Amino acid sequence: MVAGTETAFVASSATTRARVRIGSRDEVERLPRWRNAFAAERKDRRYYELVEDTLRDGFVFRYLVVEDGDEVRAIQPCFVVDQDLVTGSGGAVRRIVGPIRRLWPRFMFARTLMVGCAAGEGHLDGDESARAEIAEALARSLNGIGRELRCAMVVLKEFPVKYRPPLNCLPKFGFARIPSMPMTTLGIAYKNFDAYLSASLSAATRGKVRRKLRAAERAKPAISMSVVEDVTPYVDDVHPLYLKVYERSPLQFEKLTKEFLCQIGVRMPDKVRFFLWRQDEKIIAFGLCTLEGKNICHEYVGFDYAVAFELNLYYRVFHDIIEWAIANGYERFYSGSLNYDPKWHLRQSLYPVDLYVRHTSGLVNALFRRLLPLLEPTRSDPILPNFSNYREMWE
Repeated sequence: MVAGTETAFVASSATTRARVRIGSRDEVERLPRWRNAFAAERKDRRYYELVEDTLRDGFVFRYLVVEDGDEVRAIQPCFVVDQDLVTGSGGAVRRIVGPIRRLWPRFMFARTLMVGCAAGEGHLDGDESARAEIAEALARSLNGIGRELRCAMVVLKEFPVKYRPPLNCLPKFGFARIPSMPMTTLGIAYKNFDAYLSASLSAATRGKVRRKLRAAERAKPAISMSVVEDVTPYVDDVHPLYLKVYERSPLQFEKLTKEFLCQIGVRMPDKVRFFLWRQDEKIIAFGLCTLEGKNICHEYVGFDYAVAFELNLYYRVFHDIIEWAIANGYERFYSGSLNYDPKWHLRQSLYPVDLYVRHTSGLVNALFRRLLPLLEPTRSDPILPNFSNYREMWE
């Protein structure tokens, strides 16, 4: 099935009879429902359009339209990608898979229908009161849609913990829930950064953080920070810093382009801020943050590693973003996945995000669900169990 065909999948139950079909980008842009899709999230429908327009490498983007009669109940973005099933698995799994791939390069790769966002966590569209019905309609339809798209796997990608109640129907339809690498979060309803240190961290950790910040303050030339909505004038300096962080990451999925960085501030000026750190005129670090209500999320970062460790740029970036956020009335800070050691020491909490996974073959799925605990990525990270709310990833 391709965008624009009449093939659809009907999900019926005692409470809903909904049709789920694939719509094209041109079609959904004409639907009134799309204009307000995800409006209450940091990443509203403009973000999904941006991702489709600027992150084309390896992704085939689609939209699932959930209809009840003539009413469009929800529009759920999705995409097809060739997925490495052992991405994020521990060393033992990789040692087994590596030799096999020398003989069979496609071993443990699968064409996969991903429901959600190609660059960040996913969200359910639709009115909150109807999310359980919408989730059941998707659950009943996704396996058939995956088969029509010639996908071996169907995955709901990185849905935050708040969606567990409506998505609780998925296991009935063969999906298994496993944790993805979690985000982190921190309450920042303090007078300033120093008040946060005093209230949240031990004396030893406070001393360590302050020493690192003093080292950054003593830098010559001095480090300065500025905040802009549009990074286009600086993108030639910023994008290489992002790539340096991306290339060092043990887990890689989306790879941001210059076009993405330029367009996000232009298209979403109300929800995006870029933080730039300079020595003289040279940009040595940047952070991309998204905003919604009282929440700020540090999405992406870039460092000049020639000076990053000497100047403790990680701590300087964290300090300056928190100071700016507090001064501008934000009360909760979120951060992306990975690099958990400093986040644990800074007393951030885990913000779980889940994967809901199944194979489109019922027979294979019965075996695959038993293998998932070996493939899920969080077990290979030694720091995660130290977080006080680690069990929330599994509960």
